[in-house]
Amino acid sequence: MKSDRYTAPAEMSGDMLRRLRKSLGMTQREFAALVHVSKPTVERWEAGGDPVKGPVTTLAALLLADAGLADLLTVPKQTFPLRLYYMYQEQLCTLIDVDERKKRVQIRNYTQDDQLRAFGVVEEPTWAQYEAFLESRCFPAERDKMKLILRDLDLPFYDPFLIIQKTEGRMAEDDFWIRIEKESA
Repeated sequence: MKSDRYTAPAEMSGDMLRRLRKSLGMTQREFAALVHVSKPTVERWEAGGDPVKGPVTTLAALLLADAGLADLLTVPKQTFPLRLYYMYQEQLCTLIDVDERKKRVQIRNYTQDDQLRAFGVVEEPTWAQYEAFLESRCFPAERDKMKLILRDLDLPFYDPFLIIQKTEGRMAEDDFWIRIEKESA
């Protein structure tokens, strides 16, 4: 369907898509991951023939206008031993890298909505703020019948990180959760 309201093309050539991918410094596999298709699909698009159609043309138009947008969607290499993905439903909101030994925290937000960010407006959280964040994703330490809850979780004592490992930081009646990755040794 043609639109006079938007400038994004309804279709584009495989050659144009290949030039865009190369200008972003991406392999076919990386570009496929970005647009959520298979590598053979990108190969087919770039081989020419039929024009490329669908939502990928809108994304391509946005990337042609501002190649930096791809960087906003990229997950950086893990440099700290622990990584937490703070999620709202299936959307990554905040990436939290943690060095427990040195008590350091680095974050990268993937949303402009402060309500969805792990630390709200805080861009460089302290260790104390990180600990408070973990506690906020657990049941209160003063909870009635604590020993029963801990026994159900098979935990010997109250520790917010261990509780989050067991529960993914899921709380009743909200859609936030945490995925934990430890750097492999």
